[in-house]
Amino acid sequence: MEPIRFMVVSGFLGAGKTTTMIALAEHLNRTFGESAIIANDLGANLVDTSLTQTSGCTVAEIASGCICYQMDNTVDQIRRLRDKSGAVFVMSDIPGCGVGALDHVYHTLAREHGDEFTLAPFTVIVDPERLRMIMPERADINLPEELVYLLKLQLEEADLVVLNKCDTLAEGDIDRYVDFLKTAVPDVPVLCISAREKTGIDELAAFVTTRTSALKNFSVRDNREFEQAEAKLTWYNRRLFFKTLSGEKIDMNAVVDDLIEEIRLGLIERKRNVPHLKTFATSGNGDFNKASLIGVDYDIEYEQRFLRAHKNMRMIINARAVCESRPLARLVDDAVDEICERYGLDVQVFFTECFGMADEGR
Repeated sequence: MEPIRFMVVSGFLGAGKTTTMIALAEHLNRTFGESAIIANDLGANLVDTSLTQTSGCTVAEIASGCICYQMDNTVDQIRRLRDKSGAVFVMSDIPGCGVGALDHVYHTLAREHGDEFTLAPFTVIVDPERLRMIMPERADINLPEELVYLLKLQLEEADLVVLNKCDTLAEGDIDRYVDFLKTAVPDVPVLCISAREKTGIDELAAFVTTRTSALKNFSVRDNREFEQAEAKLTWYNRRLFFKTLSGEKIDMNAVVDDLIEEIRLGLIERKRNVPHLKTFATSGNGDFNKASLIGVDYDIEYEQRFLRAHKNMRMIINARAVCESRPLARLVDDAVDEICERYGLDVQVFFTECFGMADEGR
């Protein structure tokens, strides 16, 4: 049996890892062979899984922990995607601003399953806005210095750096960002894409299907700075169901907008931030809303908005915030209550989890 090609996609919160994996999978399905995506995170009820399913791509989910610490489960999922779905290329992201999968995942697979897996280049997605934090202008986007350190570590770990969202840059600016990356990580190739516009995906596909990981010696084991950086983040995940009390259809896009805005205002009031907040809402029949916020100072970005009015919607909220867990949980509760009162909605909550990496008892 031919080895299955496996790739980890890393990157900063909000850089576009999921959108990139979907665009790449769609391209590979046409040009290379059946591909599949593993959505991975520390919590359950993942927006990324729901979004990937709407694309028609094959998706599996590994929740409640990074693949770095679930290697038996990870190997089993890759084999299942190969055997049941015919996948010849599988890619997985890792949670949050994760660092360390090169050591924990790639080196383990090479050592213990070398005949079964071909390891594609360890790929790190960066976006222009976050990259400016470490460029000469040292942009202040209200994130702790510890998270800036995580971005630097991610670049060092990469076999390949992919500058995403190039459609938001002028041509001269693209050259400036690429030149900076080539200076920051001089031995690492850099590609430019727009996952949303699906430009540059053919070049990315050609790279990751014809090359393999250098398996660099890179580790964050016993790295105190890395532990302090991770401790700044809180994970929030919720699954809930809204319906109008009147039974009439309303503009659910406005409900999503205002809910995110209330969360934003709550964070600003507490002088906190959210490097990435994602929501996925659906009312069935293929109609859905996927929204994203990469900080309290930014506009909401939409993968898609509802095409028509609805009288109910199922919703998933995933947030990765620089905020203590208890205040974050309270402010989201307050935001939901405010929206229900404003729009005449009833809400049922089916699942909630909120935890910080440094919380006792995790």
